[in-house]
Amino acid sequence: MESRTNTEILAGAILKAATAVLICLVCWYFRSTLAYIILAAVLSFICRPVARALEKIRIKGKGMPEWLIAIFTILTVLAILLGIITQVIPVTSNIIQGIAENLQNASMSGSVFSEWLRDVNAWIIEKVPALGYGFRIEQTFTDWITKEFDISSVTSVMGSVASALGNFGIGLFSVVFISFFFVKDNNLFRNIIGALVPDKMEKDAIVAVGEIEHLLSRYFTGLVCEVIGVAALNFIGLLSFAKIGFSASLGIAFIAGLLNVIPYVGPWIGCAIGTSLGLVIRFSSAAAAGAHPSLLAAALTILAVFIVTQLVDNFLFQPLIYSTSIKSSPLEVFIVLLIAGHIAGVIGMLVAIPSYTVIRVIASRFLRRFKPVRRLMEATEKE
Repeated sequence: MESRTNTEILAGAILKAATAVLICLVCWYFRSTLAYIILAAVLSFICRPVARALEKIRIKGKGMPEWLIAIFTILTVLAILLGIITQVIPVTSNIIQGIAENLQNASMSGSVFSEWLRDVNAWIIEKVPALGYGFRIEQTFTDWITKEFDISSVTSVMGSVASALGNFGIGLFSVVFISFFFVKDNNLFRNIIGALVPDKMEKDAIVAVGEIEHLLSRYFTGLVCEVIGVAALNFIGLLSFAKIGFSASLGIAFIAGLLNVIPYVGPWIGCAIGTSLGLVIRFSSAAAAGAHPSLLAAALTILAVFIVTQLVDNFLFQPLIYSTSIKSSPLEVFIVLLIAGHIAGVIGMLVAIPSYTVIRVIASRFLRRFKPVRRLMEATEKE
């Protein structure tokens, strides 16, 4: 009898392992479809607050139909995202072209800036003779800009992208189509998960999915607001105090706002890139006009803009998004980000918090009997 019981246990374990492997293989084979569903879920999380606001609108006691709310919400969010991208990419391209043109004009003028460049070149040649007497730092930088951001190379890249527009169109349509049903029916995703789990786990699974949807909706919505807030503060500071110009300020602010999405390291990268671009723009435009502004004053002004923005983000935006939205302690989030960064780099850090939110909710519902999970949940609930 004991041997038979052991055999049944072994057979059950093998069956579960085989089922898990089969599920992983199916998910890998249909990874594109699974990616569409995940992206659609993320889009629905971002759209959900807008949809809830529209549901409260009443005209003569009647609200908007669910299908109309879903369509209007998705189109509004997509229009905002596409509008930002289509407006800022040309601005960023103009920044690069403007820098190259200003440097070329400056190199041909007999301004004080040109004399300063000659002194810099002489100093560099003296310290590094291997560069040769014909070395020119302005020409080196201009050649690098032309090489890295040449319009012909951009055109070739756009040609390659155009060849993949068919797949992109299918993917975009799939994501929008699936997200329409997720936004239209708030319980659809929960019912799908409930149908895939055993009956005894269905109730807990539906509750867990509902909690995950709520937390991720708050997280992604807050993340979008953080990007917009950081970009807006940087734009106002660069335009009003650094005097960089409207187009340049908008492009740099947008770049810094997007990089700010990368936890911890993103703001530093954005600050470094933004300060470098800001200084080059200030000095290249001043050189073209024959002026010679103070390097230290310009650098401190631009740095001050990014530092103030980062302080506002650290003490106002992030506490409202990370710790509050996913119900995790800052130390817990930091450790998760370190592990994710070690495993998968920047991409890992980007998906770390949403993935950990899902794992944490599942663990709190189904693995609370394990002591580490129970202690972790108790510590967070006390805060």
